[in-house]
Amino acid sequence: MILLLPALVGLGFLVLPLAGLLFRAPWSTLGTRLGEPQVLEALRLSLVTATVATGLCLLFGVPLAWLLARVPFPGARLVRALVTVPLVLPPVVGGVALLLVLGRRGTVGQWLDSAFGITLPFTTAGVVLAETFVAMPFLVISVEGALRAADLRYEEAAATLGATRWTTFRRVTLPLVAPGIAAGAILCWARALGEFGATITFAGNFPGRTQTMPLAVYLALETDPQAAIVLSLVLLAVSVLVLVALRDRWVGTG
Repeated sequence: MILLLPALVGLGFLVLPLAGLLFRAPWSTLGTRLGEPQVLEALRLSLVTATVATGLCLLFGVPLAWLLARVPFPGARLVRALVTVPLVLPPVVGGVALLLVLGRRGTVGQWLDSAFGITLPFTTAGVVLAETFVAMPFLVISVEGALRAADLRYEEAAATLGATRWTTFRRVTLPLVAPGIAAGAILCWARALGEFGATITFAGNFPGRTQTMPLAVYLALETDPQAAIVLSLVLLAVSVLVLVALRDRWVGTG
């Protein structure tokens, strides 16, 4: 009973702000506000960039997770630590780091600009890169955990039957860890959709080009609080749907 009071206070602290958001929502004009051009544009851009970022995370994150889970090599712990750094790194710092590397005067960015005329900061591509940077660790951790939990005997049996490593990976390993990949992709997409700090630092806040929903919420708070509430409701709904989709894996039914 001693723990009941602080538990209820903690629950209230987490739930009351969300309840306040629902209470203050302009339900009577919700449909109209969701149809406003600036809201639709921010929503479209967020969905497109988050989906592309998730695709990049799958393309590079799944092989990286396989490397960490299946290939012993010197420095594996250091690599794993580096992969998880964006989870605890303030997103603004991530945006600064991206600017220093991929900016027009950055280590790689100045070469891209001079050799190919490619400029990444303050572009839609910059949004995708910022979201990929902060979201990929979620995918890598999920897939690596699934790979470590998978039964190696199936892969060994495939190798015994003459399957190549690529065939084994494609026909045996991927189906075994598909639930882990799906869970990681969903988490990755949700994290990319809600990214703010790295995006505004590296890509800026330009309507129609880099202004995603979190950035639109930030801007709308100063000019149109009702629109900010509507956009916040959309992001809240996405978060709830993600939890529902992952309830068996992360939340438990208990």
